[in-house]
Formats: sequence, structure tokens, C-alpha cells
Amino acid sequence: MIISRRAGSAALIALLLAGCARDGQIADTGVYVTRTGCPQVAIPAATGDVTLFDPATSRDARAIDVVATITNLKATCTEDAANVVSTATYDVVAVRRDAGQARQVVLPTFTVAMQGGTNVVAKKVGAVALNFAAGSLRAQTNGQTTVRVSRSAVALPAEVQRELTRVRKPGDADAAVDPLSDPTVRAAVARATYEQLVGFQLTAEQLRYNATR
Repeated sequence: MIISRRAGSAALIALLLAGCARDGQIADTGVYVTRTGCPQVAIPAATGDVTLFDPATSRDARAIDVVATITNLKATCTEDAANVVSTATYDVVAVRRDAGQARQVVLPTFTVAMQGGTNVVAKKVGAVALNFAAGSLRAQTNGQTTVRVSRSAVALPAEVQRELTRVRKPGDADAAVDPLSDPTVRAAVARATYEQLVGFQLTAEQLRYNATR
């Protein structure tokens, strides 16, 4: 797993056939759902915004200095001979308390590649720079992150694919049984599923503030 990052001026698994043209269509044999090898992109809870205080030890509303938020997170996904490549872009918007002199605020960010919803495979910490013009209360910048996952890592084993896509006819003993109720199938799908997570790299105190405010 490789993560690369560039910053400038970081579920319910889709389950069955990749490339199925009938995604969501109800048929006699069930509901067709497209499974993709592309990482799902998200901002983890409580990491999408950050608040800076002045003085830093105060948590009074009057001491709020800068508030920044990650927004407009989007991703594009492509494949090359060896990898599935997911590139996420996002904006960072910020407001400050005082419209004073020109000022730059640098905020640390992270990108995580997570497997199966629990296993952090790779992480990279970077930063974005927000430039407030003189007399302006607002600033905006953007960032970009890229995650590359081996195509073999997101491919389901052949026996799992057969179990997931096997035709189940009404009246069959297992017609109403979710194939993911099988722990082996569920574990295989989890291992082949990745997420690309982007957020602010917060201190423990900043994370606590976001979670409890």
C-alpha cells in the first residue's frame, strides 16, 4: 500500500459483481449491487474541522482565533497494470476572529489507507497553508491525496466470488440467506475492501474539544 500526498494554495460495503450494468435492479434472483475495488473516501468523525484558540489554553468562545473545515471532498479512481489508484481532492476553508494584517496559518492533515474498516495499512501526515489577506476574515486552500492499492489486494478469491454471485432461486433452502452471514465470506470481503480517510491531524485536546463541544 502506498500513499502519496500533495497540499496546495486528506459503511456499507458494495458487495457483488464488479462492473454490473444493473446496479440496484431488483431481479428474480435478488438485487444486483456493484462492488468496486476503489477505496471509499471519507472524513473520520471529529477530524473534519479544527479550532485554534488565543490564548491557546483557553476554551472560552471569545478566545476562538481560527476555525478551519475540510469540505468538498471528492475522489477519482483509475487502474493501471498493478494498482487501483484513488486520488482525493478537498478544500479547506477558514475564518479568523480579527481582520488584521496578512497572516499564514499552517494546519497539519493526515491521509490514512484503511483495510476492512479497522486495519490502518498506511498513514501520511502533511499540512495545508491558509493565507489570510490583510483585512480579510476568510481564507481558502485545497489539498490532494493519492492512495495506490495493489489490484491483487482488492480482488476477491474465486470461491468467494462464486458464493456471492451464485444464483439463488425461490424455494432454495438458502434463498433468503445473506451470503455475508458466512464469517469466511464476510472476512474475505473485508480484507479486499479499503478506505481512503482524510482529516486534520489533531492533538488529543483538539479531538476532545471536537467530540464534546
